[in-house]
Amino acid sequence: MDKKTRLNALLAVSFAILLICLAVFFVNHLGKEKKQTLPQSSQAPAEEQIDEKKDKAFLYDSAFLDEEQPFMDEEEWEKAFDKNLFVSASSVERDLRVTILDSSGHVVTGESFFVKVNGVGEYKDLDADGRIYISGLRPGTYEVSVKEHGDYVLPPAMKVSVKDKIEYARIEDISYLIKTEDEIDAASEDTRKRQVESDATEVTDTWSSEGMGALGIDVSKWNKEIDWTAVKEDGVKFVIIRCGYRGSKTGALVQDPYFIRNIEGASAAGLQVGVYFFTQAITEVEAVEEASMVLSLTEGYELSMPIFIDTEGSGGRADSLNVTERTAICKAFCDTIEASGGTAGIYASRNWYQTKLNDTTFDTYVKWLAEYRKEPLYTGAYDIWQYTSSGSVNGIEGRVDLNLSYE
Repeated sequence: MDKKTRLNALLAVSFAILLICLAVFFVNHLGKEKKQTLPQSSQAPAEEQIDEKKDKAFLYDSAFLDEEQPFMDEEEWEKAFDKNLFVSASSVERDLRVTILDSSGHVVTGESFFVKVNGVGEYKDLDADGRIYISGLRPGTYEVSVKEHGDYVLPPAMKVSVKDKIEYARIEDISYLIKTEDEIDAASEDTRKRQVESDATEVTDTWSSEGMGALGIDVSKWNKEIDWTAVKEDGVKFVIIRCGYRGSKTGALVQDPYFIRNIEGASAAGLQVGVYFFTQAITEVEAVEEASMVLSLTEGYELSMPIFIDTEGSGGRADSLNVTERTAICKAFCDTIEASGGTAGIYASRNWYQTKLNDTTFDTYVKWLAEYRKEPLYTGAYDIWQYTSSGSVNGIEGRVDLNLSYE
């Protein structure tokens, strides 16, 4: 290698070493800058963490999680929410029926609330049953409100129209008036005293329905548990079920405790089904209540037989009605049922049709006659005949009412 060649090689090596040194310098320099900026770039998240800790300082407060200061459980929340009141109000004829409800739709009892009717006055729930009845009001629109009471959350005032004349229309909020037998003294309230004319010709067997009408029964809680499949297999075609009654003493509206199981069992067995209500109404307004109760209880069930009002003696509040009053009351019941699209009927004995009612008033409704002899003496028209209360059918223990329907 000549001198010139060695010199060029030496310069190339020196230049390469210089480039390597510069590369190392720059790498080290940039690495230092990156290390120096790392704390600065992490400073914002650190502040956010500090702020977040401040925002959640309650989590680090021992008193907040102290065992003596627990969160409200579900029951406590429900109790707090139950302090919200709601009001239902309706009118049948120159009256107001005010019901105070809790958040679950149950009547609030045990509290003597005051209700204010704007322009009229204040009324107290004296018996603390959650209901206030106000009568003798002039027709018009009134504002109804509940006065402050304890720690209850009051509902806003509501406007209600008071009717001038009775309308035979269903009362939609009647369910709040319906009681169970657990809430009343059933022994003193359910006191029907049947007085049906009979003689030695009374038939207690299940008659052949051929050419005579369809065989049926009527039942209530007194018949207790029933095997509906056995009933149908014994030739029974229809059943009329008591859905409820008005108390003979207090006038409470009471659901028959066996109604639901009876109507569901009979329907499932394929029987034709109707219902009846034992009335103790002493006004037309009460008759509208009774009809509304029946419509409420039967909602959702298919009825292939009419809805009957059962009028007979009880030794109670309605026994002293005169013919005109009783006729008007029973007609009000029937008209309310018909106005709601149902088929209405009336049940009574021959004596009651002839002496306690203007029976021709009910010729346009389904008439159900009770008379226990082989041939009824009643001369009016009727559609169903209850011919004995001493019958028997498979599936029912003890005596049962037997009927023939000509519809």
